[in-house]
Amino acid sequence: MIALIAAFALQSPPPDVQAMMNQIDPARLRATVEKLASYQTRNTNHPMLLEAAEWLAGEYRKIPGLQVELMRYTLPAGRRVPEEKDVLQVVARLPGKDDRIILVGGHIDSLSLRDRSPDTRAPGANDDASGTALALELARVLSQRKWEHTLVFVAFSGEEQGLLGAKALAQRAKEEGWKIDAMLNNDTIGSSSNLNGQSDTARVRLFSELSEDHDSRELARFIEWATRDKVPGFNVKLVFRRDRFGRGGDHTPFATAGFAAVRFVERHEEYTRQHTPEDLPQYVDFNHLANVTRLNLVAMAGLADAGPPPANVRIGRRQSHDTTLTWESKPGVKYVVYWRETTSPVWQWSREVGETDTVTLEKVSKDDHEYAVGAVGGLPVAAR
Repeated sequence: MIALIAAFALQSPPPDVQAMMNQIDPARLRATVEKLASYQTRNTNHPMLLEAAEWLAGEYRKIPGLQVELMRYTLPAGRRVPEEKDVLQVVARLPGKDDRIILVGGHIDSLSLRDRSPDTRAPGANDDASGTALALELARVLSQRKWEHTLVFVAFSGEEQGLLGAKALAQRAKEEGWKIDAMLNNDTIGSSSNLNGQSDTARVRLFSELSEDHDSRELARFIEWATRDKVPGFNVKLVFRRDRFGRGGDHTPFATAGFAAVRFVERHEEYTRQHTPEDLPQYVDFNHLANVTRLNLVAMAGLADAGPPPANVRIGRRQSHDTTLTWESKPGVKYVVYWRETTSPVWQWSREVGETDTVTLEKVSKDDHEYAVGAVGGLPVAAR
């Protein structure tokens, strides 16, 4: 049994992850956004979406080790789809040592609501060439080493027509038995200010929903903990809501399918530059976008090497001034214990405890705190 008095301070990223963070290039992100925004439109109903998807697939194919697919699915007729048609989205896979999956993506399609014609100029620089560029940049950097788990990078289409590409991939993942540990959706992440005088260069919002069917809320809480103070001057702001009020994103179909899924989105959106010809690269803050990319990288790097989660995490029932936790461990897996006050939305304390299946937190009251245990780098499992 291990007795703990205080929590470890949050540690710096491992040297290889720190080196990868340093390689995230705002200029390269800008080049991707500008290229995607150069298309007249990337409306999923328009042939230029195919051109943009083929260009992006070509960029992924330049990265050694990636398996790149132009995934076909059927876009059903609906409110923003004049007639049923087959369309494409990009799915790039970096095989790991096993088939557990960490998935990251944004949507490649764009839309103008000023004129409903699919030919209308819709550059979609921030919404969502920014998230598409982030996923490509992460693939370039993360492909430099072999990870325990498989990484999947996606440029969804059909988002603006009702999250249709995400629904198609989530359904396919469910049918094919994909073991998705985490889905990170990045949509409208490139601006740090709006025309209302609001600005935040130090944070990005992270949305998650609470459900008994998936661990999205715990994924968000873990990302906040894992990335806290890892990117100088830049952190996550948790929002405990599925998405922005009355709106949606590509993470939701994955959560509905039972996968842990969250959405990154900038703090202060400018609505006149969404779904209009004014969504241009000149309004994207590429240093801000680079910092969001670094946050995603840190979170993915931890998740990509995490051991299997513990099972049956329990709080000892004996009345005591201390709290004892027990769990079912796996050989060779190192664990982290987390705790927070019941009123705190974030993990306040944590401690790596090594290869063990029990721990006692001295002078920490079981009445006043919530607890969890996770494999190093993996999602915490709530103690009951």
